[in-house]
Amino acid sequence: MTPGGTGAASPGAAPERLARARRLLAAHPVFDGHNDLPWALREQVGYDLGRRDIAEDQSAFLHTDLPRLRAGGVGAQFWSVYVRASLTGDAAVTACLEQIDAVRMLTARYPELLRPAATAAEVAAAREAGRIASLMGAEGGHCINNSLGTLRAFHALGVRYLTLTHNATTDWADAATDEPRHGGLNRFGEEVVREMNRLGMLVDLSHVSPDTMRDALRVTEAPVLFSHSSARAVCDHPRNVPDDVLAALAGNGGVAMATFVPTFVLPAAVEWTARAEENLRAHGMDPLAATPGAMAVQQRFEADHPRPVATVADVADHLDHMREVAGIDHVGIGGDFDGTAFLPQGLESVAGYPLLVAELLGRRWSEAELAKLTWQNAMRVLADAEQTGRALQKRRGPSLATLESLAAPQGRNGHQG
Repeated sequence: MTPGGTGAASPGAAPERLARARRLLAAHPVFDGHNDLPWALREQVGYDLGRRDIAEDQSAFLHTDLPRLRAGGVGAQFWSVYVRASLTGDAAVTACLEQIDAVRMLTARYPELLRPAATAAEVAAAREAGRIASLMGAEGGHCINNSLGTLRAFHALGVRYLTLTHNATTDWADAATDEPRHGGLNRFGEEVVREMNRLGMLVDLSHVSPDTMRDALRVTEAPVLFSHSSARAVCDHPRNVPDDVLAALAGNGGVAMATFVPTFVLPAAVEWTARAEENLRAHGMDPLAATPGAMAVQQRFEADHPRPVATVADVADHLDHMREVAGIDHVGIGGDFDGTAFLPQGLESVAGYPLLVAELLGRRWSEAELAKLTWQNAMRVLADAEQTGRALQKRRGPSLATLESLAAPQGRNGHQG
């Protein structure tokens, strides 16, 4: 991670355009799909919030703090209650509960700036009160430990999306960055999607394989979300969204939220990042860790091997493409701050969103289009999932299916994982 960033104008951002971007964000703030601050706090200080007081500048350690959220024009944030794939079974469930607890501690510690929210109405009320709406999304379907009861418990605790996989394939869904075992979703995976629909919980398709994306779109009765993924046609990385899936969002009503991770944004960064991660592992470090030790190892590697630097313009290229293929009603922003080692120039922290909006203004995005990108599309998809859930709860009760009960082979999506 390279914390820091002030949101200062880049050479390509004319001062008048940047001022216009800030005015637009005051009216239509950023509803960001993914921020890994809770895991960074776990890794760095064991959730001791006094040691990372985000009411103060934490640019030496984090991409996120309250002053920079304000400077960036953030009005709502999905905090990721992420659990790394190496934690499995009950340990994964416990870690997810600890992450949920961390978000609750954050909102309780800073009530003057953060407000818990679990519905579109609560997000709107938080904004009206001048607070940053704080929602939760669980990253990695392994955290439910193959239990729909656990899924329902997380929803009851306020979790409003589940990313079906993280980097590893689960017992019921193939991940983008692991070997496929199911050809997408198996029968239990399909049941997870249906139960999420019934709960009003967003199905997040970031991190999953293209086959899993397509299966989820076939099964779902509600709009889906990509909380932090960019366009594969612009940067050919398996974490990005193929054009056929982007195009399908118009019929589904879902939203793809472009991420800022250079490896998913800039083609030249793909090979470099693979080498940097190999170096971290050689030093006994987890490439996903946000610890000071990992940052030091990364900085030494970068000194010897200068990394390709992504820019705000590179992110805008993805958004241009996503708007063209999916349509303006189906794009959003999911920065992935505090969940990545490096970030594009100008987007080094949550204070950088005005620079991105200014770049898009320079590309002749209208203010109405930008309002959809930053706020309205995310609000709509959240409300639509809630509405679908209310309708489905009138027709069916909680699913009692288990992985074992649905393990009988039934074609491509039914064979055992």
